[in-house]
Formats: sequence, structure tokens, C-alpha cells
Amino acid sequence: MNIIVCIKQVPDTNDVKIDPKTNTLIREGVVSVVNPFDVFAVEEALRLKARLGGVVTAITMGPPQAEIALREVIAMGVDKGVLVSDRAFAGADTWATSYTLAMAIRRIGDYSLIICGKQATDGDTAQVGPGIATHLNLPQITYVRKIEEVDENHIIAQRMLEEGNEAINSSLPCVITVVKEINQPRIISLRGRMVARRAEITKWTAKDINAEPCKIGLDGSPTKVVRIFTPSARPGGRMLTGEPEDCVRELVDQLAIALAARKKG
Repeated sequence: MNIIVCIKQVPDTNDVKIDPKTNTLIREGVVSVVNPFDVFAVEEALRLKARLGGVVTAITMGPPQAEIALREVIAMGVDKGVLVSDRAFAGADTWATSYTLAMAIRRIGDYSLIICGKQATDGDTAQVGPGIATHLNLPQITYVRKIEEVDENHIIAQRMLEEGNEAINSSLPCVITVVKEINQPRIISLRGRMVARRAEITKWTAKDINAEPCKIGLDGSPTKVVRIFTPSARPGGRMLTGEPEDCVRELVDQLAIALAARKKG
């Protein structure tokens, strides 16, 4: 079974700064890592390969330094890495990103399963995986917490819901997005890092994947970020202590005072 895993390089910090002119993240000088949810996707792909055989290919869209993320997952055991990088991809929203990845997957061609992390920590949209399925006209199973059965023709996956789980049976090829409950990622060995250091990374541009210029980057993005900002810090709250009845009375009094002040203002 040949499996494709889509990964993303994201900032490894909560102190992310925004460029006020472009409304995009300032990534220069910020340490980057493989998106945490994608690590679970890679681990699951490697476990399936151990059971069923085949090849695991990791693919990412990003700037040249995203090659580091590919070498990280190759160190885990991934067989091949593909970097899709072109200045024309800059400014892509989730729709344009999923189109770009779908075109690269089309070029790879031979696959049974596409696995993505449920979302990226720098965007939290959870839209790229389903977008890839849409562009490729494939069935999809999102928020997968367990793969119950899989062979060359079908997959049964347990999908996490807000209140419980559901099992979905799908034909292959298929796109799934996974949650962190699906497995425990392995620790990278020294040998794995040595293999990754020597690995050859395939690099494709927009032309290489036959992407239409009007569907990539900023021009191909139907959504635009008009304004983005960091909310100002709020003052600290007040903790009420004492008997529950006394706390309730004091809370009601404070709410009444605040409401009166708002009406007066």
C-alpha cells in the first residue's frame, strides 16, 4: 500500500508576530517544527506500512527551508520527501493550498491512502485535508482516532465526534485526517537522522505540477485576510471566596453595578 502524508512546517512558539502590512505571520527568526498533528499522521502511515508493505511519501508546500520538516519525518521512517516550493504559492489560503497539494499528489499518482493531521497549529482551520479530497474527488474521513480495518480496497475508520465515535467504511483511495488520540509517535533514532541527512528531496515548482496560475497563491485564494491583530491584554479577574451563598450574592451585586455603569455610560 502506497501512502502519502501531507505535512506542514509551523512556528514552534506561541509568541507569533504579525506583519501589519501583509497580515501574514512573520516567520523569519522563529524556530519551526513539523506541525504536531502531522506527526501523528506520519506515525500512522508508518504503522500501516509495517503491516501492509508499500511506500510512504511525505509532501509539503512551503519555502525552501520546509525541506527541514521533510528530513525530520524521513528520520522517523518515511521513504520519500517531496517539497512543492515556488514564489507563486505565496499568500495561498486553504483552498489554494489544498489545490496545490492535490496537483502534486496527482503527479505522484500511485497511492491508496492520503493522511493529514486534522489541522495546523498556525491556522487551526482543519480545511486543507478536506480540500485535497474535494480537488481529487475522493471520499474523506475526518477526525480519525482509530483505523479498524484496511486493505488494498477499503478502510474502516473510527471517527471522533463531540459526543462519541462513529465507524465509517470507505473505498480506497481515500483521504483521512487524524487526531492525536490515534497513536503515540515514535522517538527518532540516531540511525534515522543519519538516513535523513543523506536523503534526496524531490523539489517541484508550480510548472512541474501543472498548476494553473489563477488557482495558486494569492490570486487563487477566494478568501483574503483584511486585518489581523493581537488582542490587547485584559485586566485580571477577581476570585470570590467564602460560603457559596455569600459568593453568589456578591457576584449578583457586582454584576448589577457593572450593568448600571454600562447603561449610564
